[in-house]
Amino acid sequence: MPTSKKKPTNHNSGASCPAPKGILIAIGGHEQKGGNGSEKATAAEHEDFVSDSILQRFVDELRGDGPVVVIPTASEEPEAAGQDYVKVFTDLGVKRVEVLDIRSRDEVDTEENMRLIAEAAGVMFTGGDQLRLTAIYGGTELLIRIKERYTKSHFVIAGTSAGAAAMSTPMLYQGRNDAGYLKDEIHVTTGLQFLHDVAIDTHFVARGRIVRMAQVIATNPCCVGLGLEEDTAVVVTDGTELEVIGNGIIVVVDGRQCNGNTIHLVKPGEVFSVRDLHVHLLARGERYTLPIDAHMYR
Repeated sequence: MPTSKKKPTNHNSGASCPAPKGILIAIGGHEQKGGNGSEKATAAEHEDFVSDSILQRFVDELRGDGPVVVIPTASEEPEAAGQDYVKVFTDLGVKRVEVLDIRSRDEVDTEENMRLIAEAAGVMFTGGDQLRLTAIYGGTELLIRIKERYTKSHFVIAGTSAGAAAMSTPMLYQGRNDAGYLKDEIHVTTGLQFLHDVAIDTHFVARGRIVRMAQVIATNPCCVGLGLEEDTAVVVTDGTELEVIGNGIIVVVDGRQCNGNTIHLVKPGEVFSVRDLHVHLLARGERYTLPIDAHMYR
């Protein structure tokens, strides 16, 4: 009797979801300190303010005449941060800029906020503390509406510093710049989930964050780490295609083929080892395709 051959498993059959039609722009933050009498003296006081060249790309990607909605929830000074971006986007030619100054969960799911997101051409998450974003927006109808817009239409979502770090899942939310080589020095939680199995960290080279990203990837080898330098961003299309823009580099940390990973063997507070991390340094104009299985959309 002839032996039957086992058919190869099709991991994409049945459960695959369509790639999003929207665009993500994750920005590494850009410190501009000291006004020197320039127009941007106010903006310079906020360390995560973004340079015009990257924000111009955000504006260029917008479609339709809907407003840009600035979400400064992550900032310790949300009113000032919101107004900074109103000025810059207005200077870049955006006709209508609205600020969604939400500071608690009970302010999120209002009819006015839902209407604003329904009308918007894009949203901008400012810098600050990414845990504020997940604690306030996680599980809300407003966040679901933003995800639906991103998935089903040409909707542009940008975030800088904390606003970029919150885009991913897992989300790194605590850990000193010089931390990471001791187990449990890094704290990770669920982000806003625009990108799954992608960990984003910002101010990456300036603040020496490669080791803490290595721990995130050691604990989640299926993930890809994106380290974004200041004044640098990635533009993500189709949910997987990355283009680097700005004046610095991005660092891709791929742990899918790692070996010698001891993170599960050592005790908290002990040093861990990991081998065979694949690291890519990519400058402006470079492109990178995220692993197809790293994205699952609602």
